[in-house]
Amino acid sequence: MFSKEQSKHIRQQFWIRFGKAYPRKWLLYNTKIKDVSLKFYFSTKQAQVSIDIEQTDELLQAYYFDKLVSLQSILKENYGAEYIFDDNYTLENGKVISRVYITKGQVSIHNPNTWEDTMLFLNHHMEQLEDFFVTYQDFIES
Repeated sequence: MFSKEQSKHIRQQFWIRFGKAYPRKWLLYNTKIKDVSLKFYFSTKQAQVSIDIEQTDELLQAYYFDKLVSLQSILKENYGAEYIFDDNYTLENGKVISRVYITKGQVSIHNPNTWEDTMLFLNHHMEQLEDFFVTYQDFIES
């Protein structure tokens, strides 16, 4: 078990190493659609890459999620991965959002032995989601 300070240091080390291994500017929050972002997540149990819709307006949240769902077959055909579409995803803080994501289990940010595979996973799938998002951004936003 790690203290909060040790855990924070380990997390920082992972993200520094990831940034050096894959030095590029990711789209992430700069989607140009309010409250729609692409995110990396890595915990003690899993890694995840996602498109998050965190609209306070429920109608806009449903609208953007429905647009993504309508592109689901294109995402699968073009990128081959099994992304999960969840319109009621609950974050650790209890907030409910809509999320399109892919997960890699049996990895831990506290275990450096899983870092290399996790970095490959995060980089590969974020590249896919960014390409997908940029290609269909006008459709999603319109």
